[in-house]
Amino acid sequence: NEALGQSFDSLLEQRVDPEVIEKIKSEFEKSENHDNNLDIDYNRKDGSRLFVSVFISPVRDESGQVMQHFVSFIDITKHKEAQDKSEMFIDELNHRVKNTLATVQAIVWQSFKKSSDLQIVRESIDSRLFALSRSHDLLTREHWNGVSFRDLVNEVLEPFGLAGDGAARFVIAGRNVRISPQTALALGVALNELATNALKYGALSNEAGCVLIEWAVAPMPAGNRPIIRWQEKDGPT
Repeated sequence: NEALGQSFDSLLEQRVDPEVIEKIKSEFEKSENHDNNLDIDYNRKDGSRLFVSVFISPVRDESGQVMQHFVSFIDITKHKEAQDKSEMFIDELNHRVKNTLATVQAIVWQSFKKSSDLQIVRESIDSRLFALSRSHDLLTREHWNGVSFRDLVNEVLEPFGLAGDGAARFVIAGRNVRISPQTALALGVALNELATNALKYGALSNEAGCVLIEWAVAPMPAGNRPIIRWQEKDGPT
């Protein structure tokens, strides 16, 4: 009843952009049928935000004269919110991809810096990218909301025997600390580097050695800081 006999403008809240109002008026002034929709952002009576798609079509009499207009409002609020969320996810994905590519670039640069032997370089890059991939898998399972450092240790060191018969060669100590995705990617590569070195030259290169990994959070003036300790025992001198 509030809408009957009222002008179209009365249906819109006053804060609607004047340019939108002008576009709507121009739609009424067109004499031909058209498929253009106008998306309008304004508020409901209760103040909540509303997105609608407006379709305006002329209604003609037998002689072809425009007698009135048929106007339909389609509530697209959920569609608009989903679109905004999708754009946010895309922006976040782009950010993560750039960070990962920067990490890959650093891995390649470090690999060539340490050796000129292409076979050694290839094995080094493969190992580091594999560690980065495992960190990615863990973050994906956690929906990229950060991960437990203990879970990261277990994930990265599994290929080195942590989850199998070689588990006795690792001593893990530390409370469950959550770390950010970017920190997890960096530490995942670092842990792989330490484990690879231990396997080639350190405590994991013989049958008697073991590795202690422990961490704690230390309060600092700039905020809490994780202190991570990697200690090898009974390896080669």
